[in-house]
Amino acid sequence: MKRNLLVYLKKYWLFAVIAASFMIGEVLADLYQPGMMADIVDRGILGIGNSGTPDPSYVASSGMRMILVVLLGGTCGVLCGAFTNYFGQNFGNEVRKACFERIMHFSFEQTDDFTSGSLITRITSDVTQVQNLVMQFTRGLVRCSMFLIGGSIALISLDLTFSRIVMIAVPLIFLEVGFVIWKTNPLFRLLQRRLDRMNTVMEEDISGIRVVRAFVQENREAERFHQANYEMADTQFRVLVMISWMRPVMNIILNLSIVALIRLGAVRVAEGAVQPGVLMAAITYITQILNGLMMLAMIFQTLSRGFTSAGRLSEVLESMPKIKDGKKEAPARSGTVEFDHVSFCYPGYETPVLQDISLKVASGETLAVIGTTGSGKSSLLNLIPRFYDTVKGRVLVDGMDVRDYKLAELRSRIAPVLQKSELFSGTIRRNIALSRPGASEEEIVSAARTAMADEFIVRQPDGYDTQVSEGGSSLSGGQKQRIAIARGLLKQAEILLLDDATSALDLSTEARLQDEMNRNYSGMTRIIVAQRIASVKRADRIAVLDHGRLVACDCHEKLMETCEVYRDIYDSQLKSAEVIE
Repeated sequence: MKRNLLVYLKKYWLFAVIAASFMIGEVLADLYQPGMMADIVDRGILGIGNSGTPDPSYVASSGMRMILVVLLGGTCGVLCGAFTNYFGQNFGNEVRKACFERIMHFSFEQTDDFTSGSLITRITSDVTQVQNLVMQFTRGLVRCSMFLIGGSIALISLDLTFSRIVMIAVPLIFLEVGFVIWKTNPLFRLLQRRLDRMNTVMEEDISGIRVVRAFVQENREAERFHQANYEMADTQFRVLVMISWMRPVMNIILNLSIVALIRLGAVRVAEGAVQPGVLMAAITYITQILNGLMMLAMIFQTLSRGFTSAGRLSEVLESMPKIKDGKKEAPARSGTVEFDHVSFCYPGYETPVLQDISLKVASGETLAVIGTTGSGKSSLLNLIPRFYDTVKGRVLVDGMDVRDYKLAELRSRIAPVLQKSELFSGTIRRNIALSRPGASEEEIVSAARTAMADEFIVRQPDGYDTQVSEGGSSLSGGQKQRIAIARGLLKQAEILLLDDATSALDLSTEARLQDEMNRNYSGMTRIIVAQRIASVKRADRIAVLDHGRLVACDCHEKLMETCEVYRDIYDSQLKSAEVIE
């Protein structure tokens, strides 16, 4: 197992040792019983050593001792199971939490690289496989090893000639197990990748079910899922076919070994070298040995799959966040933002999205960013809270490079309202208060009123306690945007980023919202990305982007006079119509 996973076992090592100890007790009880049965047959039933006279009292007393041994072994088995499950479940819980916490600190780039479907598979299926690995390793490996070693010693102690059968059968089983593991091991990683793919398709289709239905693409998406599901099932079938060979072959070896032992034992009994009870004990011991090896084969299969999953989990745990904390002391809060010769391209791409952007936003200023589709507007905003880092140049917040901030401190100064209004299952109140969990009811309502959200929230059946369905599907696009804006305002950060956050609002509602923000949040620096001229017209300044370059930055009136790109956007949207003031 990977070293970074063993760390989570250390906390529970004592429970693992206790579980293994109880397993030893259970196996010792199992190994002790065949000898007792041999004495019962030879002495109590056949009367060997007592002139051939059976001894019922010895059978009864030995039977009681066997019952006590069985009860003791059973108790050890139950306690072993309890301690194994305790440390196994807690180990899995620790690994799952560690993976989730690491994922929460991934940059957007890392999340895209892994894909959401793969991350879900790793944190569910792969954790379960590793959990099964450590549990089987603790219980199964101890049990199998003791049956192999203890059973072999007990069998040889009965009659040395019986060891010949073990010496032939054991290597045959190991050869078969090795062959199956060699064939199936590469398939386990492929199987998990196929499961990643199936989860990704399922996650995409469930989250986008409205789009699928709107375009009547249910059959197409069902076919896409069927294909991913078929590929996973086909790989799993290939694995199971290989594994299915193990038990029949092992059963053949086991039965042939028993037949050989009976034949050899019959000769030894006829010679007077061993008694019938000893032969019965020998059959039990060789059955225990070979059953232990069969169980060991299944454990090796679990170990092989578990190690594959452990490697996938290690990839998550060893992936250090690419966006790391800076080390400098944060300056006083003022709400200024500056882009100093900033260039940027997305990881894995060479085409620049932003080129040599230089722009300064003063404290309390409202800056709008407009441009044609793909001009880099949202990318520019993503650089401020360090969702991505620049390729060249610097982004400064309150006069300090964002890369020198601790991430929590930097993001505490910024309230982003993203292009997609993300809402979570829970109440409307909880969704608004997500930015500031300790906010009072009055502050929540005040933010909602400024965002023009209170007017529809109070009409809901339970007001602010109305439940929001997954992803906010129970609300309209405009309602979701207003809740998201209220969440950003409630944070009371110095800088508010609005990334096309009013696109679903009508112009009248948007104008009222801007008036309310000017009235109640006049000291907050606002950077607004928008597609509509009407959304940016009243900003203090408007930055115009064209193919990733800043071509102008001024007020609406000046841009209409001096900037051709801005006039083209204006004309294409409004032509000769009047803009709502």
